[in-house]
Amino acid sequence: MVHVSRSRLIATASLAALLVACGPPSGEPPMLAGQTPSDPPSHPAASSAVDASRRTAIVDAAARVSPSVVSISILSRRRVQGRDPFDPFAFFTPQTTEQVVQGYCTGFAIRADGVILTNQHCTEGADSITVSTLDGTDYHATLLGEDPLTDIAVLKVDHDIPAAPIGKSADLMIGEWVIALGNPYTYLLGNSEPTVTAGVVSATGRNVLPSSNQSGLYLDMIQTDAAINPGNSGGPLTNALGEVVGVNSFIFTSSGGSVGIGFAIPIERAVRVAGEIVKQGEVRRAWTGLEVAGAGAMRDWKSQGGVAVTRVAPDGPAGKAGVRQGMILVEANGRRLRNYLDWEAVKLDLHVGDAVQLRIKQGTGTRALRIVTGDLPTVTAARVSVLKGLDLVSVDPSVQAERNLRADRGALVYRITDEVQRATGLQEGDVILFINRTAVTSAAQVASLLESMRSGQVFRITFERQGSMVFTELQFR
Repeated sequence: MVHVSRSRLIATASLAALLVACGPPSGEPPMLAGQTPSDPPSHPAASSAVDASRRTAIVDAAARVSPSVVSISILSRRRVQGRDPFDPFAFFTPQTTEQVVQGYCTGFAIRADGVILTNQHCTEGADSITVSTLDGTDYHATLLGEDPLTDIAVLKVDHDIPAAPIGKSADLMIGEWVIALGNPYTYLLGNSEPTVTAGVVSATGRNVLPSSNQSGLYLDMIQTDAAINPGNSGGPLTNALGEVVGVNSFIFTSSGGSVGIGFAIPIERAVRVAGEIVKQGEVRRAWTGLEVAGAGAMRDWKSQGGVAVTRVAPDGPAGKAGVRQGMILVEANGRRLRNYLDWEAVKLDLHVGDAVQLRIKQGTGTRALRIVTGDLPTVTAARVSVLKGLDLVSVDPSVQAERNLRADRGALVYRITDEVQRATGLQEGDVILFINRTAVTSAAQVASLLESMRSGQVFRITFERQGSMVFTELQFR
């Protein structure tokens, strides 16, 4: 309230000053309404004052970043299964059709040679990508790579684009001004000039709980009330200096439009992931070899003082360091662990070979353990062999009721071999809900998604286990 009141006082004072500055010269009568003098006097000082008052930090920041912002148009094909209700064999022979879907997002150049950063949920499944620069010119874009876990994708066009100034999010202050640039509703607008909205940093370090419509990982996010609308995804969030501090990703909304709760990926993470994609085409993800209790144990933190270890991989980094199932993790690399999302946030920014300094609850105190991360375990068997060792059943109302599941969709793990269980971490009774950010609606869809994996691709399976949402990460070789 103090800031609002002070702003109003400043605005009132400025208006009064402008009225005085723009008033008639001393000794001249005031101009009557409708009067149009043939030779009105000029007031260059007053005009300069008006121009100066209009050029705010937000104007300068938008002007500094706008040349780097691009509009992205994506064409993809989506398979749709339909059944003829009058065909008695339709249940066994579903008809599959393809639909061409067009989507719109935003991106910004991080290198002057046409390397563009955007969101992975924008590029997922894209058949063709077109980038439009500030002047309205269209360029075909190549997808250099994408990382579903951090929601970052990198594009390349054969055209120079001014690189956006990169700042840092680590020192953001709650309440400081930020500016969101993007291209919401691009298909309804006549040019590619980015839309600018302003707000403040509402919070930092936000961990967003996965829902039935998205699978995470949105961790350590920047929350802002700057308006973010459909099409803004992938655009830059800047500070008042015009330095990019985040990548606009998603909003909380019940209407589909902005309600002042938007989230951006910290720029440090986005640039690190983009750098790995540019250099090697993928992100090399670190493995700790342990899993902790998921969403169902969120309320246990206050009573147990940390997160419980639910699984330790044999001969994995955590096991070698002395971590055992049932231990309570209190702190990791100096970060207090309140729930599994805090642990996921620590893991997300680890490199292979990094050390993780753990504090383990022991009696009335704690003790230290040190994990040295390794590479993710790989599924080395042929994909068809993996599928043969994994029997799935599509979840429907009868399966949900029979197994007492929270999920009303997905693929139930009906049978799994010991080999596949060791490789994936899945167990009988688990319900696969997401593969990366794609929601699973049937057992057949899981087989199709696994078949589409390329060698070396890191992917995440999100599943329900005994009422809790759990993650496991895998890599095909």
